[in-house]
Amino acid sequence: MKILVLGSGAREHAIVLSLLGEDAGHAIVAAPGNAGIAARVPVVAVDATDPEAVTELARAEGAELVIIGPEAPLVAGVADVLRAAGFPVFGPDRAAAALEGSKNFAKRIMAEANVPTGRAFRASTVEEVVAALDELGAPHVVKADGLAAGKGVLVTSDRDAAIAHARQYLDAGSVLIEEFLDGEEVSLFFLSDGQNVLPLSPAQDFKRLQDGDAGPNTGGMGAYSPLPWLDEHFGSERAFVDQVLDTVAAPVVRQLAAEGTPFVGLLYAGLILVDGGRTVKVIEFNARFGDPETQIVLPRLTSNLSELLYAAATGTLAEQPRPEFSNQAAVTVVLASEGYPEAPITGRVLTGLAHAENVPGVHLTHAATAVQGDALFATGGRVLNVVGLGDDFTAARAAAYAALDKIGLEGGQYRTDIAAKVAN
Repeated sequence: MKILVLGSGAREHAIVLSLLGEDAGHAIVAAPGNAGIAARVPVVAVDATDPEAVTELARAEGAELVIIGPEAPLVAGVADVLRAAGFPVFGPDRAAAALEGSKNFAKRIMAEANVPTGRAFRASTVEEVVAALDELGAPHVVKADGLAAGKGVLVTSDRDAAIAHARQYLDAGSVLIEEFLDGEEVSLFFLSDGQNVLPLSPAQDFKRLQDGDAGPNTGGMGAYSPLPWLDEHFGSERAFVDQVLDTVAAPVVRQLAAEGTPFVGLLYAGLILVDGGRTVKVIEFNARFGDPETQIVLPRLTSNLSELLYAAATGTLAEQPRPEFSNQAAVTVVLASEGYPEAPITGRVLTGLAHAENVPGVHLTHAATAVQGDALFATGGRVLNVVGLGDDFTAARAAAYAALDKIGLEGGQYRTDIAAKVAN
């Protein structure tokens, strides 16, 4: 199959690696890609958020499937233009992508679909922000309504800090003041063709910059899958997934279809387990594969990714069996630039990657890298994902951190406690 993958991050690198791992002879092109992706498949320097340029590229490549990785092209309506031109697209239209692009839209859809979530107030002025903060009490949760690259959320007990965070985003629109929910967080992906829904395997990511969940929120500093502790309250991972499918994913997809905005693509449910881990509530939805969770969910997938995504894009997901996964443990740790997330220092040289990839059970996915001459440079905040696979989490973690020790990046930072709680 001729496949065009849009995006330039580690998520897209993971998708490409999964497609190549099928050994099906796919002709894959990525746009714009990164240095890691370019080492495996051709890349084209096209703006992934430009619908006309992307459609022209898809036409030139004879794409039989277009996979949209990041959120920005979805909210920009790239999928709309591609579909109008007749291309099978894995990724929702602009209207359905508002599930991620607008927190207020997502809350309305959840209310209509009777999906369990926390209380929330939309605020358009500082006065409304203050009233909502006082109504819900501390700790305070303040979210930008639109896209903020994973950094638009503040959780704090400092009322003044909450107000200041809201002020940053009020000029661009409204903010959401939410009820604070305390518990274990779970990321769960669902494939949808607009009517039918199939689940993938759950993961847990680490949003805070530093060990022990300290420091600011980031786009994600690591993740692991599967989640053995789900057995305690749900009996099994499968039972948990089925519950979320029935009470969250399927109702949301049905609601969007009923409103004339069918969701075709990857529905990411950010969940939290409250009441001692017994009750599931939705924190947020994303309209695409999550990053860094994709980097550890897809390596465990034993079903063919291309067949699943093509079925979703062509409305034939009901014909596909439920995706299957290996029993391997997967851990990914993000290597970030100095200064991330506030002001990452870029342009520094990366070394030791070949030695890192020689560690058994390890592979790398590039997030923000570029080649200049014979050197590899970091070009963004999150630079690399080191992915470790093993028979258990002790082995997977050991492999990932052994590989990280071999990589050089001046000022580079990473967490040392990813998946520590599930290691033997």
